Amino acid sequence: MVANTNASKPTRTVRFKIRRQDKPTSQPRWEEFDVEVENGANVISCLQSIAENPRTVEGTPSTPVAYDAACLEEVCGSCTMLINGHVRQSCSALIDDYAPKNGDVITLEPMSKFPCVRDLMVDRERMFHTLKRLKAWVPIDGVHHLGPGPEATPEEQQQRYKLSECMSCGCCLEACPQYNIEPAAADWDEAFVGAAAISQAQLFNTHETGKVLKGERLDVLMGRGGVNDCGNAQNCVKVCPKEIPLTESIAAIGRATTVHAFKRFFTGK
Repeated sequence: MVANTNASKPTRTVRFKIRRQDKPTSQPRWEEFDVEVENGANVISCLQSIAENPRTVEGTPSTPVAYDAACLEEVCGSCTMLINGHVRQSCSALIDDYAPKNGDVITLEPMSKFPCVRDLMVDRERMFHTLKRLKAWVPIDGVHHLGPGPEATPEEQQQRYKLSECMSCGCCLEACPQYNIEPAAADWDEAFVGAAAISQAQLFNTHETGKVLKGERLDVLMGRGGVNDCGNAQNCVKVCPKEIPLTESIAAIGRATTVHAFKRFFTGK
């Protein structure tokens, strides 16, 4: 067997400062690890290197860092965390961008707007609960073949496709000053729903089949925690990794709720 002489080799040492937490009720702590990094490495690969030899810079034996990951290609959104204070997916965060020099430091923390489960893992159940509140789906009757769906123009398809790229990563919610961590699930139905849910409501409200539930979605978005709670900070659209036009969706839903409110006032339904 001939050794592969072209294999990538470590080019520098990068220090990772990681916020650790053993369980939801534990106090957080900081641990630092030195990682030999290759060109083209990402944050996930460095966390895997730490898992192979979880020993801090002081030489103290530790444990592998817990984090969520699935697709490793910025599609699932599960590996979202704070990297040097900025929210993004760790699978697409290249070390060459964050720590190009030997001895550079990268800080990793869990998102602050969701309860920490362990280390860099968070519980985003509230976000999915909100999508259920808004009935963010296309209702169909699957007991028989329905044939082809409603026709859509290329412009409508393009608009809806962009909105459909949301991967529920939570970046927009982490950056939103109106979206705050809630102490109990009982408060979720009155807390601000956030840009991701509003944009998904817009997606299905503009779908020829999905709009059958438009009134029910707008009823929720007219209430407490709905679109009127948006402070228009526009942080959401700045951090969205898919560049979804979240502020346009918020504006569209705001107009739709106004029309819906007038309709209910004059027609009673």
